[in-house]
Amino acid sequence: MVTQDRALRVRTLLDGVRAEGRAALTAPEGKVIADAYGIAVPGEELARDADEAVACAARFGGPVVMKIVSPDILHKTDAGGVVVGVEGAGDVRAAFHKIVENAREYDHQARIEGIQVQELLPQGQEVIVGAVTDPTFGKVVAFGLGGVLVEVLRDVTFRLAPVDADEALSMLDSIRSAQILRGVRGARPVDRRAIADQILRVSELVADFPEIAEVDLNPVIVTAEGAVAADIRVILAERAPTERRTHTREEILSSMRRLMRPSSIAVIGASNEQGKIGNSVLRNLIDGGFPGEIHPVNPKADDILGRKAYPSVTDIPGEVDVAVFAVPAPSVAPLLEEVGRKNIPNAVLIPSGFAESGEPELQDEIVAIGERLGIRLLGPNIYGYYSTWHHVCATFCTPYDVKGGVALTSQSGGIGMAVLGFARTTKTGVSAIVGLGNKADLDEDDLLTWFGEDPHTQCIAMHLEDLKDGRAFVEAARATVPKKPVVVLKAGRTAAGAKAAGSHTGALAGDDAVYDDILKQAGVIRAPGLNEMLEYARALPVLPTPQGDNVVIITGAGGSGVLLSDAVTDNGLSLMEIPPDLDTSFRRFIPPFGSAGNPVDITGGEPPSTYEATIRLGLADPRVHALVLGYWHTIVTPPLVFAELTARVVAEFRERGIEKPVVASLAGDVEVEEACQYLYERGVVAYPYTTEKPVAVLGAKYRWARAAGLLGGGFMT
Repeated sequence: MVTQDRALRVRTLLDGVRAEGRAALTAPEGKVIADAYGIAVPGEELARDADEAVACAARFGGPVVMKIVSPDILHKTDAGGVVVGVEGAGDVRAAFHKIVENAREYDHQARIEGIQVQELLPQGQEVIVGAVTDPTFGKVVAFGLGGVLVEVLRDVTFRLAPVDADEALSMLDSIRSAQILRGVRGARPVDRRAIADQILRVSELVADFPEIAEVDLNPVIVTAEGAVAADIRVILAERAPTERRTHTREEILSSMRRLMRPSSIAVIGASNEQGKIGNSVLRNLIDGGFPGEIHPVNPKADDILGRKAYPSVTDIPGEVDVAVFAVPAPSVAPLLEEVGRKNIPNAVLIPSGFAESGEPELQDEIVAIGERLGIRLLGPNIYGYYSTWHHVCATFCTPYDVKGGVALTSQSGGIGMAVLGFARTTKTGVSAIVGLGNKADLDEDDLLTWFGEDPHTQCIAMHLEDLKDGRAFVEAARATVPKKPVVVLKAGRTAAGAKAAGSHTGALAGDDAVYDDILKQAGVIRAPGLNEMLEYARALPVLPTPQGDNVVIITGAGGSGVLLSDAVTDNGLSLMEIPPDLDTSFRRFIPPFGSAGNPVDITGGEPPSTYEATIRLGLADPRVHALVLGYWHTIVTPPLVFAELTARVVAEFRERGIEKPVVASLAGDVEVEEACQYLYERGVVAYPYTTEKPVAVLGAKYRWARAAGLLGGGFMT
């Protein structure tokens, strides 16, 4: 919370910098901000000539660091403007002149205010603490290894600002080199709370003053006794961010309710001609069994597909919940005005030809109409949407009506078709499939808000290329994740990292690095690819929530056991250390050439009774929290026999109130495919020909359980 005194000091300083037409603060100005916010920095003074520099160094009584002070030189080291470890009057005087000379050579027009003389900090671990203004998420704080290592290793983690003390501490464990901070090769652990305090204070600073675009503490010298920022760099934004129109939760739910559970739908551009989008949309609504009223709109027809056609939506009697547009892009704006006059709250804009094809003005026009008339826009440039529980098939794609608990959204039409094909092939029950396209208005946070409350939706999976408002998405995700999993496939993760930036922190904040950490902070499960997103979405509603971390592998093939063990580790899961009594119990069913421990290797030649007995042991023991089964196709235990006995045992324990996630990897001939389908339909997530996929979906379930606070919660690395 900003106090009045420090607010006044910082405000006066920033206003003065702005009045001079500058964006970058000098080092002495940075120290004013550091002092106001309690950011620990070394003692320092400004020397305007060599004599003053000698006097300043003498007051510190030891080696000093000398740095150029110029509003025109941002990167002091690049300009030869930093000398470390200067001691004695002669050396201080020489360093003063050398730094000024280097600065003149670097930029002969640079304004030089003097030399900063700073006490030399003791040796310690160098880290970086910073903040940047991300175009998607706004103010974001960063932490990582500092000095030159930050540029080489790019081992940095990000969080939305402001953070609390726990989030700040979590950042220390989220970098790959976290062990260095705990002490290696006899080194003492650093003062973790001192680092977290620096993160917290930078976070408060940028939250209190939105005009600060970037803050860079680099390096921060960390020891067992504390953390001190050797350098602070502050950069102001060129202009204030554009305010985005927002809607309250109640407004979102009200319009989404009429979109996803409509009583009346108008199809603007409906047609009797096969091959036309207006024909396909109308036919799909009729053939999909929509029980409400369907109104074709076309001024050139009286009857379309046996239904009365209207020349305008304003001619339709009664209320209409949704207007689906199947007309060319230039016709949308005037027809949208008619939709507004009819007080229709939702417009589904199928046509392309807007911002995606170089017509941003056309898109801006329909957005303005929608805002003025209170119409929420889905699209444009979409395939439509499905709301299966309400028999809505408002799309020109093929119908789909297998009801279930998975809501799927995509920003791309091509990905939408892949989603549809996957759902059909795997018989995945869906609550909705929604295209978002250009996201002129409705976007992922609107859908998350709705699906979070929708009783038919158990899991939400979203393909996205960007987020219009990252903070709104995070807010919606945080409200949803405690109730149901949210899976995201973020495209563009290998795009070129950062643009030229004024600070190390800014340069490190590549789009994907920020997305990755903040999606985790929101509790979202990020899928590495399309197939993984779809498989997670299909599997997560099937798997029970684990009650603990102990995972046990039971396998009929040693090779599968090794690969499954690797997959368990790769997905951040914990192989249980089998207690002696449970080990003895397992050994009663394992041949002498088999292997107890974890994995439990029962070997491939064992009969169905061995599989059944060991699976029963794993389900019955309360210390075991999840089972990973590795099956090997043999004549002794054929695939369907294995599937039937596994499903039967799992169902028996479920009836007794014992539910644990069970996943299976089946290796063998083509019969294992049927066995996997049999298991999947009965609550055991099973895959043929892969050891990675079943463990990956189990890992996703664990990540959600932690994010939802069901297994301790917390930010997962």
